[in-house]
Amino acid sequence: MRKLRNKELNRLSVEEFKETEKTPVIAILDNVRSLNNVGSVFRTSDALCLEEIYLCGITPTPPHNDIHKTALGAEDSMNWSYHEDTNKSVVDLQAEGYKVYCVEQARGSTSLLDFKPQINEKIALVFGNEVKGVQQAVIDSSDGCIEIPQFGTKHSLNISVSAGIVLWEAAKWIRGLV
Repeated sequence: MRKLRNKELNRLSVEEFKETEKTPVIAILDNVRSLNNVGSVFRTSDALCLEEIYLCGITPTPPHNDIHKTALGAEDSMNWSYHEDTNKSVVDLQAEGYKVYCVEQARGSTSLLDFKPQINEKIALVFGNEVKGVQQAVIDSSDGCIEIPQFGTKHSLNISVSAGIVLWEAAKWIRGLV
């Protein structure tokens, strides 16, 4: 085996990316504070060719050097929009035919192991604040919660790690890769 060179990765230009058919998944960041976490979600969303990112509440928006540091330019390729009220965004997306799931530890949540969206299903996934998680009002409005099984003493993951895991799983099913 040999590590691939950048020119062998067949990367799309920003213009080509904008024209490419997207995975019908929207990542919603509910009051995420860390610029680095936001940048990481941009980078992951670009890698999975997601439809859009909603930045809600106190979540910082591009342009910002600390977002760029982890996004590595994905803030230029990804569609994103700012929304003051996460709950209103959830309700609006549901009216457009999206199923909205919060990534949160909650009574009655669905294990990520059992989360299997259908090919081309339109979904939005809400990721919450680093300390407080997803707002309860947002959970109440959502179609359900997805929980990542964990086995150690810390039963919490950084939001950028959670987003990487759950967004990959959703994209895998929706793109029919399983």
